[in-house]
Amino acid sequence: MRVILMTGKGGVGKTSVAAATGLQCAELGYKTLVLSTDPAHSLADSFDMELGHDPRQVRSNLWGAELDALMELEGNWGAVKRYITQVLQARGLDGVQAEELAILPGMDEIFGLVRMKRHYDEGEFEVLIIDSAPTGTALRLLSLPEVGGWYMRKFYKPFRGISVALRPLVEPIFRPIAGFSLPDKEVMDAPYEFYEQIEALEKVLTDNTKTSVRLVMNPEKMVIKESLRAHAYLSLYNVATDLVVANRIIPDSVSDPFFQRWKELQQQHRQEIHDNFSPLPIKEVPLYSEEMCGLEALDRLKTTLYPDGEDPTQVYHKETTLRVVQDQQQYSLEVYLPGIAKSQIELTKTGDELNIRIGNHRRNLVLPQALAALQPAGAKIEEDYLKIRFAA
Repeated sequence: MRVILMTGKGGVGKTSVAAATGLQCAELGYKTLVLSTDPAHSLADSFDMELGHDPRQVRSNLWGAELDALMELEGNWGAVKRYITQVLQARGLDGVQAEELAILPGMDEIFGLVRMKRHYDEGEFEVLIIDSAPTGTALRLLSLPEVGGWYMRKFYKPFRGISVALRPLVEPIFRPIAGFSLPDKEVMDAPYEFYEQIEALEKVLTDNTKTSVRLVMNPEKMVIKESLRAHAYLSLYNVATDLVVANRIIPDSVSDPFFQRWKELQQQHRQEIHDNFSPLPIKEVPLYSEEMCGLEALDRLKTTLYPDGEDPTQVYHKETTLRVVQDQQQYSLEVYLPGIAKSQIELTKTGDELNIRIGNHRRNLVLPQALAALQPAGAKIEEDYLKIRFAA
């Protein structure tokens, strides 16, 4: 299965680009699903038809769906939800309040990953296009395998074993005092089963022959800045970007003086996009005189994006985000971090893990055996790569 994730700052048109990409894949004969994982769904508006949690056919070879976190919660997290509800009711909340609060913050992001993994395992579709949440939320989604793995290895797995072993001994004393039971094995197993699914999905997300991220942006200063950060953070999590779509460019045919200054600014920002994202290929899409709603409008966008029957499933650019280099008796770890200054990066090493922090984003890299016994001996930014040298 080919997986394509469309992301970008909110309002740049990524849903329209995802929908148009789905139309082109379907036209080329690929069985395609466009799945929205954005809590503020607009995919149905883009196709101008009702969509639900389950895939609905939009056109020959094309299906659309919008993730319903509540349905995923009940289907995959039912035991945990019921337990949290029981705990909250014991603390005095009524049934409705308890059920609502049982949906923990960030659950929709986790279920987005689980849904992706399920479609990948089932193999029903040849192409899966993810209309993801705006950039910040999408980055949290993509970092979940890495961050979740750290918590599961260091904290949850040992705690789960202890909890299950002690439950028969403590439960007779605990329940009369607390008013609710300790979590049973089904409840304790559910989070770890989720982690195992997400860990397996990480191998798909970081395989740039199967998965690519495509950054959608407008030629505007703030949007470009956020997209540059997103590109660097995606590389930090070893997820490859293969294409940039610069959307809503005012056509040359627009001669109204009102737009003159705007066109001049866009021209400057278009050049910035080409300069800053090179060598990534960049597709430019004009600002249309109509909303991109309905199949007819999306067909026009599709033709602009993919002229002459171009195949969107191709890998437009192969980006190596992480590599280990050996030079004689020395090793270095190289992480692709485009546009990031060395002063923004913090490095620490604990045991066999290297912690890389850039702002609010952190990655814990489990080092290969050749590097685990060594210590970082220096780092530099060179040709957009953070090159970390290791020595005994």
